[in-house]
Amino acid sequence: MALRWDLPALTALLLPLLAPALSAGAGACPCSEAALCRPVRHRRDFEVFVFDVGQKTWKYYDWSQITTVAVFGKYDSELMCYAHSKGARVVLKGDVSLKDIIDPTFRASWIAQKVNLAKMQYMDGINIDIEQEVDCLSPEYEALTALVEETTQRFHHEIQGSQVTFDVAWSPKNIDKRCYNYTGIAGACDFLFVMSYDEQSQIWSECIAAANAPYNQTLTGYSDYIKMGISPKKLIMGVPWYGYDYTCLNLSQDDVCNIEKVPFRGAPCSDAAGLQVPYKVIMKQVNSSVSGSQWNKDQQAPYYNYQTEPGTMAQYSGG
Repeated sequence: MALRWDLPALTALLLPLLAPALSAGAGACPCSEAALCRPVRHRRDFEVFVFDVGQKTWKYYDWSQITTVAVFGKYDSELMCYAHSKGARVVLKGDVSLKDIIDPTFRASWIAQKVNLAKMQYMDGINIDIEQEVDCLSPEYEALTALVEETTQRFHHEIQGSQVTFDVAWSPKNIDKRCYNYTGIAGACDFLFVMSYDEQSQIWSECIAAANAPYNQTLTGYSDYIKMGISPKKLIMGVPWYGYDYTCLNLSQDDVCNIEKVPFRGAPCSDAAGLQVPYKVIMKQVNSSVSGSQWNKDQQAPYYNYQTEPGTMAQYSGG
């Protein structure tokens, strides 16, 4: 007779069993000095947060400014050692299915796994990046707040000086159907990282190309968080190093670029009609564009137009 295992339950069972082995298997410090494997404990009066997605671009960062590096690419012990030598924290990425964390046992197991992974890799905390839909009256709403609170408590207890942050949308007004307990989460963790980009993920008005992070819209988002009673000192401003490339169905004489209607989470139009373009590509392309760099006064953001093929125009919208 074959036994049928439920995956979340199996995971919840295995993780506590593996935890002692994971903790014991940290191994020798990979840094040139053992002190560099110790957690960063001091806190600065400001935060400059960087998301590292791999390769060796971190060698070109301005380390005189950086306080925290969130590792979203492959773990690099050389990066950890160097960041610690500059007094900067290095933190894990945390993502998990919200349906699974309704179960307190699974939640505790997931947290234990992340704490032990951070210890093994001599890291300083975790950045929780969960961008899933949540209904305001759902069990997930309460479970998410509990996850952040319990993660913070465990990390602070196990790793002195550790930092727990949580990523939120540019506005607290249920962007992309994410109804989160923002005040509760802010109170439970060290900082909220406000993702002030992808602000066209839900376009409810005219379906046209627009800035990744329009200036006034971005400021309104921070104002709304503060009006909820969240301290400005708890908010880290996230800014994009990329923009969106949109193919124009029609480009008017005053540079209004009508785009394809691509729905997203209930909205009839979204930035999914475009492609994300990194800063280094933008700076190469703008010089060969049809328009050169232009400035949208309403959105206070740059843009330029270029031709993809005869008769087809595209518009890059910056942030």
